[in-house]
Amino acid sequence: MARIARLAVRLAILPAVPLVAAVPTAAFEMNEDRLVDLSHPFDDRTIYWPTARAFTLERVAHGETPGGWWYAANEFCAAEHGGTHLDAPIHFSATGEGAAEVPLRRLIGPAVVVDIAERAAGDADTALTVADLDAFEARHGRIPAGAVVLVRTGWAARWPDRRRYLGDDTPGDASRLHFPGVGRDAAVRLVERGVDAVGIDTASIDPGQSRTFEAHRVLAAGNVPVLENLASLDALPPSGAHVVALPMKIARGSGGPLRAIAVLP
Repeated sequence: MARIARLAVRLAILPAVPLVAAVPTAAFEMNEDRLVDLSHPFDDRTIYWPTARAFTLERVAHGETPGGWWYAANEFCAAEHGGTHLDAPIHFSATGEGAAEVPLRRLIGPAVVVDIAERAAGDADTALTVADLDAFEARHGRIPAGAVVLVRTGWAARWPDRRRYLGDDTPGDASRLHFPGVGRDAAVRLVERGVDAVGIDTASIDPGQSRTFEAHRVLAAGNVPVLENLASLDALPPSGAHVVALPMKIARGSGGPLRAIAVLP
């Protein structure tokens, strides 16, 4: 019970009352207009890395059974890394946590939204810098330990146009991609700040032209999970919202499909 109450407090949805009294009645009351879906749907238009297996859904049953009741069931198959998804630290660190091992506390927390969309609109290869983080903190205060930092580039508006979103739509070729990301030094700063997770509304936390994936490597070395292909970051304030980002719990997985939401203040 105490654990549930602490989670509810973190989501800022409980009044300041004794824990025991709060849990039964108010712990999970959320108004629909305070919830923002940060995930793209998985379907035949879902964007995957050019070299990855795309999402497929095969209908197994869909209709009335001989017994007279309705029954529907499907089978799906896809790569771990595509659509709105989690990059577990093991994706780029041999000693990092796997998808099933990432602590829930790292996937639920106060959202900090750093917006570089205006610059990205004129430069598809731009990356979040330390100067961007300094400017954000000068205006909104220090990024707190335990925050989930979300980088808004504006790229979600291009979904699901693969060519506009990735910068190129050549099957099997990832050498000509162009989209914004996070620079190495900014990733180092975020690890130093003790953030719990970092997310972005593009196909990768590294810019599309990256060949060394330094942001991935820095964050993975710090056991910081990454959330990619997020949606609707423009609906969130710079601070005050809370994120709940729960991936499929794949044992020995390096990542997996993600349903992420934000709870507005």
